[in-house]
Amino acid sequence: MFDPVIAPSGTLLGLLQRGRGDGTLHALTAPRAEALAALNHCVLRDPRHDWQVENRSLYYARLYLDLNGELDAVEAHLFDPEDVLDTEESRTGLALAVLGHLASYGRRDALALLRRYAATGSNWAWALDELALRDDDEALRALAAPVLARFPAEPEGEAELAAVVRDAFEPRPWRLWAEDPRTSVAARVRAAQEAGSFDRWQRQLRPSGPRPGWSVRAVFDWAQQGLDRGAALHVPAARCLSAVAGPEDRAEIVHAARFGGDGARCTALRYLADAGDPGILDLVEAAVADGGTLVAEAAVAAFERMRDATAVRRARGWVHRPDALGAAAGRMLACRGGDQDKELVLAALREAVRGEGPDAPTLWTLVDGAGRLGIDCAAPVLRHVYRETASSHLRGRAARALAATDPSFATGFAVECLWDCEETTREIAARHAETGDARVVERLRRLAADPAEEAEVQTAVRSRIGPEGHRRV
Repeated sequence: MFDPVIAPSGTLLGLLQRGRGDGTLHALTAPRAEALAALNHCVLRDPRHDWQVENRSLYYARLYLDLNGELDAVEAHLFDPEDVLDTEESRTGLALAVLGHLASYGRRDALALLRRYAATGSNWAWALDELALRDDDEALRALAAPVLARFPAEPEGEAELAAVVRDAFEPRPWRLWAEDPRTSVAARVRAAQEAGSFDRWQRQLRPSGPRPGWSVRAVFDWAQQGLDRGAALHVPAARCLSAVAGPEDRAEIVHAARFGGDGARCTALRYLADAGDPGILDLVEAAVADGGTLVAEAAVAAFERMRDATAVRRARGWVHRPDALGAAAGRMLACRGGDQDKELVLAALREAVRGEGPDAPTLWTLVDGAGRLGIDCAAPVLRHVYRETASSHLRGRAARALAATDPSFATGFAVECLWDCEETTREIAARHAETGDARVVERLRRLAADPAEEAEVQTAVRSRIGPEGHRRV
């Protein structure tokens, strides 16, 4: 999926794309047509950088409910001729997930769209998963014929059907269809279930990769063979090495970490770091200096996995380096440093934002570190990251760090976080938002009564509001 274009954070569209609570609050006070246009833009053009991790569907579904929004634009998007040409899940997945939540809230028009798309759309399996959680048995049985018609009754079609049944995310429809009174339906589904189970059994009988009794050299060769095929196997290879290597093999492994081929070198660095070998830090530094990109990245990753005091002390010396190892040292101190490292972590945080912007991957760890160490001076930078990042997960981390460093959080960002797209962020808000604000009390009550809300959020809400809905002091 291509990187989405994110509007400025001060606009309604930019707020909704980011999934910020202020997006909902602004949409509810904006002209309805403008708010719906921005909402449809987000749902039809997924704004997430990582659509498999970040949450937006419940956030957008709730806003459709609050705006009493029509679903004409979603319908046009799902059944556009492009659906036949672009079958990637990322084109329709968000819209289908939003419809699923709306169906849970009783929107019959959303349920009808899901049923229709499951019968005719390219991303039918996603729609079927949404229906599996929400639709009744009769409606699901009605979809058996159009779904099975996608698979020709020939060996290739049956094999494809078996793979789909085997890998189904929600098995409920297939179980219903296996018991269908229509013999033509039940027989095909049962055969597919049996074929899928047999295929899984066969794969278990034919494992690939290292075997008991392999030598250290054999593991290194396996890692290199994977690399030659374009697959980086040094992480599993390092685990295998821990099973086959003994004290007598250390010299060979250290030599591989310094002079071996890329596959062996990456594997050896990972193994030695996990084993806490006394020479690993010098080997990491050498790998960053003279190794290729893959070796340098593996060395940095191996270093960041270390947890001993020696690694932390070395990080204090490396943190000023203007390279990947210096950035990793900053993250090491953020995770495992002490009070004496606050200034170093703050400097690394500021430099990351200044040099790479509010979406830099390194910020995830640095933001956590600012909160863990209670760096009060970091609050202005954390507020900037909170406002500007396009990642709802990073914003949630910034919110958690602000709760630990910014005295104004409870009356500021914590209030809008109650409407945030990420449940972990809403949970933070439920624990910290100042209940003197009438909006906070009403929102807490609504979250407590919403069956779609996550259990962790509702637990946090109950810690603030008594069983009769009264605020707890």
